[in-house]
Amino acid sequence: MSGVGKGIAASSVARLLKDSGYNVTAFKIDPYINVDAGTMNPVEHGEVFVLEDGTECDQDMGNYERFLETNLSGSNYLTTGSVYLSVINKERNLEYQGKCVEVVPHIPLEVIDKINKAIKNTKSEIAVIEIGGTVGEYQNILFLEAVRILKLKFPNDVVLCLVSYLPLLNKDNELKTKPTQYAVRTLNSAGLQPDIIFGRAGFSLDDKRKEKIAFNCNLKKEEIISAPDVSSIYQIPVNFAKEKVDGLILKKLFLKRKKSVFSPWNKFVKKSALAKRTFKIGIVGKYFSSGSFVLTDSYVSVIEALKHAFFGFGYKVDIDWLDAKDFDNAQTEKINVKNNLEKLKGYHGVIVPGGFGSRSVEGKIRAIGFLRENKIPFLGLCYGMQLAVVEFARNVLGFKNANTTEVDSKTIFPIIDILPEQKKNLENKNFGGTMRLGIYPAVLKENSIAFGAYQKSERFLIPPKDKIKYKVEKDSLAIFERHRHRYEVNPDYLEVLENSGLIISGISPSGQLAEIIELPKEKHPFFVGCQFHPELTSWPLDANPLFRAFALSIIKNNRRVIK
Repeated sequence: MSGVGKGIAASSVARLLKDSGYNVTAFKIDPYINVDAGTMNPVEHGEVFVLEDGTECDQDMGNYERFLETNLSGSNYLTTGSVYLSVINKERNLEYQGKCVEVVPHIPLEVIDKINKAIKNTKSEIAVIEIGGTVGEYQNILFLEAVRILKLKFPNDVVLCLVSYLPLLNKDNELKTKPTQYAVRTLNSAGLQPDIIFGRAGFSLDDKRKEKIAFNCNLKKEEIISAPDVSSIYQIPVNFAKEKVDGLILKKLFLKRKKSVFSPWNKFVKKSALAKRTFKIGIVGKYFSSGSFVLTDSYVSVIEALKHAFFGFGYKVDIDWLDAKDFDNAQTEKINVKNNLEKLKGYHGVIVPGGFGSRSVEGKIRAIGFLRENKIPFLGLCYGMQLAVVEFARNVLGFKNANTTEVDSKTIFPIIDILPEQKKNLENKNFGGTMRLGIYPAVLKENSIAFGAYQKSERFLIPPKDKIKYKVEKDSLAIFERHRHRYEVNPDYLEVLENSGLIISGISPSGQLAEIIELPKEKHPFFVGCQFHPELTSWPLDANPLFRAFALSIIKNNRRVIK
């Protein structure tokens, strides 16, 4: 079921196999008719993750990249919609040579073909493939059929793992194995028998539960893996290693361990566990509410990037979710905006992440203004940066009606405006996969916060040999980061913004598009916004430079204890 931990289990297995000396890739299958995740609402589906090549995909792809420490491509992601689209296009192009094209076998065979292409593109020895959804759903039966065909053709090359939840009805009861037994029987009805079962539960599985599952599901006790709740997802590979998951899988694949390089990951986990001081960070957003629940999946990469940054310095981070409407005077509810803004002083730093649309925008702008005036560390991501520029234009430049044309198309001060090439897309309602997506270069200004953050981070720097290709001067410091947006800081206002004290510390090679903005260090301890999404490129052992700079600024300049 959704949220049970399939993606994290797959990521952890992939990490262990990589550290056993194999070239490993990860592949996600989503049972949606959507061609990609780009048009999905974050509250319904969770965060939309963007790959280097611009593919908009499920957030599990982010986990794969973080755990494997590698950049994946669109060939590693598949949805029901993309498979059907591919098959239909092939049929229209006569690639089936006049055959009657049917759901079975052509859809499962297309799935297998895409998996093989991903393995070939990444030159991998092992592919960890996650099938989304729930066993028994109509949506994923075709993917299970693809697994059945693979198992039939290559019995020694395929290991099937089931992630199943064991509920605890009350604290005085026992973990119930019956749902797992029925899940296995449902798999059996699709012609499949799991080789390994990951038992997800609030607690570790005892021997009695393992024996019961093994007996009823045709497995050995050592093939039942305990997957309990943990305080940090980065602990999971360590737990799986203790259960000897990597050795079990390698044995089933008739492979031998080449080497063992798990120590860096272990050190990271131990360091994060030993961290004592905690810093309190607020995230001002609008994709939190799901009925009576708070949905943190909308900003999962932001959360993880914060953890990477603070863990790296030996500290923990405590995150609070701040609804932007609580800072918006236009709300019909009785909200004391002034009191809510004052509460921002209770945070060591605040992030305003990406988003779309007009809802609660004024609340975000007021919050950003308060953070600027009260010198509270601020990091604005994508829309968060754009609204920081709007706030600066209104309250520093005096352009009282300044706005983004996304919210007010008739504003007399269009500080943020749509990219020219995007106007036709909106007019033609061509929304899917048409934003400015994937990696783009940015040239950094010397002596800026951005320059200091990135200058020693080789993973993000454009190599000298590629600078001509991207029209970057050979002596400049230039970086790559991932984008997902239609609007930009209006180039017509760049000069007046800079003349008024806002530093454009990162800009496109053309000199037209603002990529990073900041306030001088002497005026604010840390006030930085970026047009791209740095959270997407942060790894546990190599935090994104902007998040690292944000954390370091807080650690150095803010010693006060906040309860």
